[in-house]
Parts: sequence; C-alpha cells; structure tokens
Amino acid sequence: MASKSHKSTGNSLLQKWRIDFPDDSKNKGGYSSNKIESPPGYLENVPSFDDAAEASDSTIVTKQGWSIALAPWKQLPLNLFLMFMAGNSISLFPIMMVGMMAYRPVQALISYKEVFNKLSGDQAALQLFSYILANLLGLAMAMYKCHTMGLLPTAQSDWIEFMDQQQNLEFSSGGFALS
Repeated sequence: MASKSHKSTGNSLLQKWRIDFPDDSKNKGGYSSNKIESPPGYLENVPSFDDAAEASDSTIVTKQGWSIALAPWKQLPLNLFLMFMAGNSISLFPIMMVGMMAYRPVQALISYKEVFNKLSGDQAALQLFSYILANLLGLAMAMYKCHTMGLLPTAQSDWIEFMDQQQNLEFSSGGFALS
C-alpha cells in the first residue's frame, strides 16, 4: 500500500515537470521554434548600451586613478600605529620598520610616472598631486620617527667631529703660568 502511494506521488511529480512540445511536421526536429515561449526574464527588444558604456569607461578610469592616488593616504594611519608600537628603542625590529616606512614612499616617488602613464583623464593632475603629497607625508613621518629614535644627526654633539678645535689662549703647567 505504501508502494502504491509512493508511485502515485512519483507520477504526479513527473507530470508536474513534464513539458510537451508541439508537433510540427514541417520542422525536421519535430519542434517549432516560434511556438516555444521565451524563458522567464528574457527580453527580445533590449536597448543598446553602447553610449552608456563609453561614458562609464571614463568614469572607471577616473575611479581607478583615484584608487591609486588614495592608496598612500590609506597607509598613513597604519604607519602611525606601527610607529607607536615600535617604540623609541634602537633594536632590530624598530629599525627595520622605520627603514620600510622610509623605503616605500621613496620607491613610490621614483616610479610615479610608471603608475600614472596608464591613467589619463580630467582629474589626472589632482590625482598625481595627491599621490605625491601622501608619499612625501609618509617619508616625513619616517624621518620624524628616526629623529625621535635618535638616528638623525640633529644635535650639535652629532657634528662635533667636523667642528674646528678651539685655540687655547693660555697654557698652564704645574702652577707656573706660561704665556
């Protein structure tokens, strides 16, 4: 009895998903292409988007240019956090971090022409200015970190080797004044 109900349920499922194609004797395959309905969501008369594609190309180039120009700005907060975490001690880890903080902006400033040769548009000059300014700011942050760590020669005692020695005006030796 269970098998009969299972068979009847199976037949109803087959009937539900069954498609009967109309028979057209003129067509070799037996199916007429003009009598089959289009699938859901298919539109025969779709408007052309060629003009919209040309307009969107310039928009895409501008967005790509801004994403490249703003990438160094996004690195600045991370560099600030890394500066804080490195501390002011002179050891291998902080020196490597400061070295990379100085190396990346210098490398980006050297190769800025290669980056922006691919991009053009009405905002290219502003994008280039933003890119260069952010990299210069990153380099300034690295130099400030070197200064706080004492790696930059900014004090007078750092240059004492290059200073002229003072000429003594008087000489003394064992209690006798020689002049």
